[in-house]
Amino acid sequence: MVNDHNPRQVSTNEEMLMRRLRITILVVLAMTCGTKTIGDNVGVDYPSDYRSWQHVKSMVIKPGHALEEMFGGIHHIYANSKAMSGLANGQYEDGAVFVFDLLDYDDSDNLIVETDRKRLDVMQYDSEEFSETGGWGYDTFVGNSTTQRLLQDVVVSCYTCHISAKASDYVFSHYRP
Repeated sequence: MVNDHNPRQVSTNEEMLMRRLRITILVVLAMTCGTKTIGDNVGVDYPSDYRSWQHVKSMVIKPGHALEEMFGGIHHIYANSKAMSGLANGQYEDGAVFVFDLLDYDDSDNLIVETDRKRLDVMQYDSEEFSETGGWGYDTFVGNSTTQRLLQDVVVSCYTCHISAKASDYVFSHYRP
């Protein structure tokens, strides 16, 4: 409880909140700047036809959110037919692919409009090739490029984050009929 008569207590509470925010940001940065330690599990191919796949969901991360620095923008999640089957039945087969399409946006006149692509994250299931990361391979393509990949080790950073979704086979999205 904040004591209105003690400005130092307000400052202490604000400092504690800022400290927690800094720790959260450091954890996210540590997850995204890892050094490769997982076998030879390297990226996946750019899925040129992903826009014709099933759209699973969209989300907007706006300024002020703990993940805004890295994931701020409009997200569209797409799934190919094998990934959609996996969402429905909880079992993924080789060839299942999800795409996380992250776009910047303009927020003006009470309207949010997507603008430039920031990155395209790809998550592909292959039980043998990616066995060390729960069967999933990961890669990130920069902007609108189909070949330029993010320089950091996305395999380690993506897998490290997706471990928290192990109960749903490392997938954050859920089936919505």
